[in-house]
Order: sequence, then structure tokens, then C-alpha cells
Amino acid sequence: MKLEEHGYALADTTKAIELDPKYVKAYYRRALCHLQIMKPQLAVADFKKVLVLDPGNKLARSQMETTQKLIRRIEFEKAIEMEEEKPATERCLEIIEEGGCIVEKSYAGPELPSDETTGKYHITQSFITAMLEWFKAGKSLPRRYVWEIVLGAYETFVKEESMVDVTLEDGMTVDVIGDVHGQFYDMLHLFDMTGQPSDKHCLLMNGDLVDRGSWSIEVIVTAFAYKWLYPQRMYINRGNHETKDMNRSYGFEGEAKHKHGEQTYKLFAHVFTALPLATLITSTQPPPPITSPKTPPILSPTGCKRYFVVHGGLFSKDDVTLDDIRKIPRIGRQPGQEGLMCELLWTDPQEMPGRGPSKRGVGIAFGPDVTRKWCVANKVTGIFRSHEVRQDGYAVEHEGLCTTVFSAPNYVDQAGNKGAFVRVDAAGHCDYRQFEATPHPPLKPMAYASGGLASMMM
Repeated sequence: MKLEEHGYALADTTKAIELDPKYVKAYYRRALCHLQIMKPQLAVADFKKVLVLDPGNKLARSQMETTQKLIRRIEFEKAIEMEEEKPATERCLEIIEEGGCIVEKSYAGPELPSDETTGKYHITQSFITAMLEWFKAGKSLPRRYVWEIVLGAYETFVKEESMVDVTLEDGMTVDVIGDVHGQFYDMLHLFDMTGQPSDKHCLLMNGDLVDRGSWSIEVIVTAFAYKWLYPQRMYINRGNHETKDMNRSYGFEGEAKHKHGEQTYKLFAHVFTALPLATLITSTQPPPPITSPKTPPILSPTGCKRYFVVHGGLFSKDDVTLDDIRKIPRIGRQPGQEGLMCELLWTDPQEMPGRGPSKRGVGIAFGPDVTRKWCVANKVTGIFRSHEVRQDGYAVEHEGLCTTVFSAPNYVDQAGNKGAFVRVDAAGHCDYRQFEATPHPPLKPMAYASGGLASMMM
């Protein structure tokens, strides 16, 4: 459980209960695992069993009552969503038009530029630079500026397919960045290393920008600001934490509401559904001929290298194509617990061949043979994915075909890991770069998470 391998923990607790149907601790721990994988109804059933066996267990009773409240809240929110006729993006635009979201006169920070005639806002690099200094000082943007940045990025996201194609022309590079998880000060250090987007340089953030770390708003607003300013040079894939279920439990919902109000959280929640699910990086320079005995790389139909970038990983079946991924309907949708979208965001590699159960309890695990078969079928040189801590910040797995990259050093202030990113050039060459954690103000991870589940996580 402490390794967050809740799928494995579920199997262990279930086996323990089979061996001893009166094992109170096994029921209690299984309930906690069900909570972690967003199955609160099953958690309640196990908490009730604990109380049958141990009626005086105050902790189980408290957790059961908290979980029942969570279920009622989820059901209420679903009912409200069904009644709302318009997505949050449209509602926010209406509020702006009605004059209901203005910049407070007391605000003394960097000013988002606007057109003198129309009053319409636009973004500049100088504003982003000033905004980052403002954030470093522990200060917030006005809600109106946050809305403008999110809506500006959204206009680009909705034009992109569910799999985005990035072609690296001569002299171009792209940096693939893994989970950042609200660690704003580490992200600033990371951006000092990568440099900002430019004509010859792209950034690709591979999901899980928010939750856990307590500066998720600063992280996501910065990423969206770059997307608005450099729509063809800043790319963002969706992660399993750009979802309502995870945001509810791991801090982003609480942080967004605390800093900018409930409507702002609703805006983010909808825009997260517009994030692409994967990116295909294609080089334009053929690699040099192989002169050593090693296995030649899998090349694209044009004879160049290309890399599939996704937050989680591969699929429960072999015949998924790149076109299948491009066509996944995503806007307005949550990934659920099965299907292609879920698997793109949740799956993990395993050392053993074939497919196995997920250690997380959601998705599957896929072996090196699954990876090779899929890469050969789709003419993909390799897969970049994130989703898991690696002590060195990255790990090259599955005979070089699957690389995990993780960009949150000293994850949640306790893992002691390095962060890393991968730079890919126009010849498809990969350069792995590591970095250490940066000091940050004394605010603990998940500072804005609601009780219950947050306290159990940490």
C-alpha cells in the first residue's frame, strides 16, 4: 500500500480474507485500497464488515462515514453536471461578457496585455517572465487572468487530435518532460535547463502536471500560458491526474477552489478533457547505418525514427493502431476504468512477457514482447511514458523500446529521486538529462487535499 501498488495489495488482502474470514485488518486495508482506486462503494462494504466483526472500531466507523459523504457528494455533482446545459468554458465566457469577472483594483502584479480598441487580452513572453517571478514570490494572479490563460490554451487544444503529430525538421529539438505534480520550484529549475519554447525547440509535458504538490495552480497556469503563446511549440498530454476523480482526492480541486474559486476549478476540469492523449514525435533525418551487431531500430515508413509519447502505456489488446488513438473521442469525457483512454493514462510496463494485472488496480501491466509487437506493427522506434517514479529520473526498459521519464525530483518531499527529461533531435537521437530537487517554501505536499483519503496517502 505504501508503494501505492494497490492492485497487488487488493489481491493480498482478498487472499488473507479467504484464509481467515474474520481478519479485521485485512478488510480495513482492502477498504483503503478500494478508496485509492476510486471505488468508494466497495470501500463502504468492507468498512461495514469491519464494524460487524469489531463494533467498537472508531477509526473504521469514521472512515466509513467520510466515504459515505464522498459518495453522496459525487452523486450530487453528477446530478448538477447533468442539469448544466453548457460546458464550463462557455459559462466562463458568459460571466466575462456580463462583467462578472474583472481584475481587482487592488492587484499590483504583472498586467496581461490587452488591445486598446477591443480590450481583448493576449499573451507575451514578457508577461510570462513577470508572472513566474510573481509566483516565486508566493503571489497569485487575478481570477480573470487565470481564466484568460486557460481559455487561450483551450482554443488550441480543441483543434488538436487525440494524438498530436510533432515533426522535427532540421535543427529542431523537443524535450519530453514527465510528471511534475505541482512541484513548481522544481519545474522552474527544469525550465532553466530546457529553455523556453522557440522556433527550433519544443516542450512536451507528458501528463500529471497537477495534484500532490501544493503549487499545482502555478504549474498548470504556466504550462497553459506557454501553450497559448507557443501553440506549435508547447505540447501537453493528459495524465491520469488531469481527471476529476484524482483531483478530488489528491489536492488540485481543493487548491483551485482555495486560490480562485469553484468556477475556476470547473473550468480546469473541462479543459483537462481537451488535452491530447498522446503525441507522436517524428524525426526527419534518417539515422546512420548500423555497423555493430546490435539490433537495428524500428523505423517509420519514411525510414526515420519516431517516438510514441503517452502518460501511461500500451493496451490490453494487440491490434490498436495510431489511427485508433487519433480518433478517440475525448472532449468532455473522463477516462473511466476500462477502454483505450483509461489504458493510455494508467498502464505500466512489467518485466515478465505478456500482460498481467495492474499493480495499481486500474489498467494492466504489459511486457517487453507486447511492446515490441506493438512498435513493429505501428513502425514506432520507441515509447516514452511517465506515470512512475524512477530513482534516476528515467529508466530505459523493454530492450530499449520503452523509456519511463519522471520530472518531479524528491517526489512529495520524501522519495529522494532525481528528476529527468529526454531531449530528442531531428535525427531521433535521445539525450537523457537529470536534475536534483530545488528548495521550496515550507508548504507540505497535498496541503489542499480534503481529509480522509489525503491523510491515508501521506
